[in-house]
Amino acid sequence: MAMTLHCNIVSAEKKLFDGRAEILVASGVQGELGILPGHAPLLTELKPGTVKVKKQGGEEELIYVSSGFLEVQPGTVTVLADSAERADNLDEAAAKEAIEAAQRAMADQGAEMEYAQAASMLAQASAQLQTIQQLRKKLGK
Repeated sequence: MAMTLHCNIVSAEKKLFDGRAEILVASGVQGELGILPGHAPLLTELKPGTVKVKKQGGEEELIYVSSGFLEVQPGTVTVLADSAERADNLDEAAAKEAIEAAQRAMADQGAEMEYAQAASMLAQASAQLQTIQQLRKKLGK
């Protein structure tokens, strides 16, 4: 049996995962992080992206997080997300529409939305779409 660590993934709205994991992979602001049992303590900020959890037994779960923090303590990893959603609950059409709206706002210098806000919206929508594509690949669709 593979070594595991306890993993919690929560957002302001709900708990998305609470269980044993063999590995957790997330997008930190300084790059991709792979957390295995025995990892050194760590606290880092997350950017919009996919959190992959390989559960005890090998099943993989994909969760989109908009941003937040990842904390590693001995035997436990916790993801505190501002907002998060399971990959199979994401809406591909809404993500594509949000990408287009953000790109239009970034191109329109006279828009009400600030450039930084539009760029943030674009990053989040792009990360959602990437999470959906990873789920499709995993399912072989």
